[in-house]
Amino acid sequence: MPAAFPSSVPTIPTAPLTARIRDALRAIVGEKGLIEDEHGMQPYVTDWRGLLVGGAGAVVRPGSTEEVSKVVRLCHQHGVAIVPQGGNTGLMGGATPWPAHTGILLSLGRMNRVFDVDPVGYAMTVEAGCVLQTLQETASQHDRFLPLSLGAQGSCMIGGNLSTNAGGVQVLRYGNARNLVLGLEVVLPNGDVWDGLRALKKDNTGYDLKHLFMGAEGTLGIITKAVLKLWPAPKDICTAWLAVRDPSAALEILSEAHAASEDNVGSCELMSRSAIDMILRHIPGVQDPLRADTPWYLLLEWSSARARRDGTEGMSEKMEQFLADQLEAGRVLDAAIGQSVGQSRNMWRIREGAAAASRAEGPGLSYDVSVAISKIPDFIDKGLKAVLDILPSIRPYPLGHIGDGNLHFSFMGPVGMDQQTLNQYTAAITRAVNDLVTSMGGSISAEHGIGIDKLDELSHYRSKTELDIMRTIKRALDPQNIMNPGKVLRV
Repeated sequence: MPAAFPSSVPTIPTAPLTARIRDALRAIVGEKGLIEDEHGMQPYVTDWRGLLVGGAGAVVRPGSTEEVSKVVRLCHQHGVAIVPQGGNTGLMGGATPWPAHTGILLSLGRMNRVFDVDPVGYAMTVEAGCVLQTLQETASQHDRFLPLSLGAQGSCMIGGNLSTNAGGVQVLRYGNARNLVLGLEVVLPNGDVWDGLRALKKDNTGYDLKHLFMGAEGTLGIITKAVLKLWPAPKDICTAWLAVRDPSAALEILSEAHAASEDNVGSCELMSRSAIDMILRHIPGVQDPLRADTPWYLLLEWSSARARRDGTEGMSEKMEQFLADQLEAGRVLDAAIGQSVGQSRNMWRIREGAAAASRAEGPGLSYDVSVAISKIPDFIDKGLKAVLDILPSIRPYPLGHIGDGNLHFSFMGPVGMDQQTLNQYTAAITRAVNDLVTSMGGSISAEHGIGIDKLDELSHYRSKTELDIMRTIKRALDPQNIMNPGKVLRV
């Protein structure tokens, strides 16, 4: 696939890695922590989508916070740029170096220790290179629940999740990644270490510094450790797949589901029939839970930490009664409730397969946007019309976390159209979608961040005051612009 770097390249530091600096790096991280050959560096400098391939003088893989600090201090002394990277699963190019990058790519993958699990205090202290799914499983072993859940959870790392303020399918109930954090440890651009690893729910001693670094995409510092919040493990879960009348009905269903479930709605995912069909074409082993004559579906999950007891009404019984009421009201046209873990998992595999299926389907465009929940139906109607007016043969497949107002407004190119031809329409479609989002008081990036891909879009849509504040913070912490330069902001 062709490279997709913006034509307007930001100014980034280009200090080279001299032989002396390389020797110093090797002394810090050892031979196993330094990759210098082009073949070995290729997986690190190529983004997960295969769209961007950047450059690097070396890949450095420290094994501890002390080593990160020494590496960053060395780079700071010599003006060498640093691109931090976790699992390299981002969708905006935030962890991919620009082609002109001559500095290092700092991978946190070796820093994967769980230091402490406190089931009584509902907290876990971990290193940034821990894979998200490993942390979910560790919490589960202590009868606790880490709610951050993403399609890439088998390979993404918690440091990257926090640096991008990742979202996922549980935001409706538990919030974004920043809401799951009690404390952080961060290596600053000059190599100093800020130790904010406090497992406190109340700490009102000045600025809440941890929030500076979550969502900053590694431009202000490198997250090396985190204290994460945990919750009681769910004991009673019910997953349902609904054919719904339209997006307005989906929102009405969600609104009534909160009370009907006794405030136990965990996830609410809207899916178009076109998206489901695409996923079924490309993801092996998944089954269509419900083939109904409607363009819209809802994946709805309720969960409770209270185990169901014999003779009592559990989530399944509550869901059955709720769906019967919704069928009678005409909002739900048909429904299937997962009767086993396998059936429920199949429903989730469909939702989680969207990204992989879209890559297999061919050239496309995707917009990670958010608007107020009540405005989603209007946005879908107006957005589809605006895009189809530009390219009538484009194939829409919207889906998303409508419970938190986040829609992945996605399109596949017309059948037979290659990426180069589709690119001729991209600018006009992007402007139409983002103008509409902005006019409705929404955000052009709900959960995927800015990275490289939305660098110019951010500067177009955020106010001068907002941009000035962000640049002031960036210059204060990183005056040399060595920390993930050319991402999020042009400075």
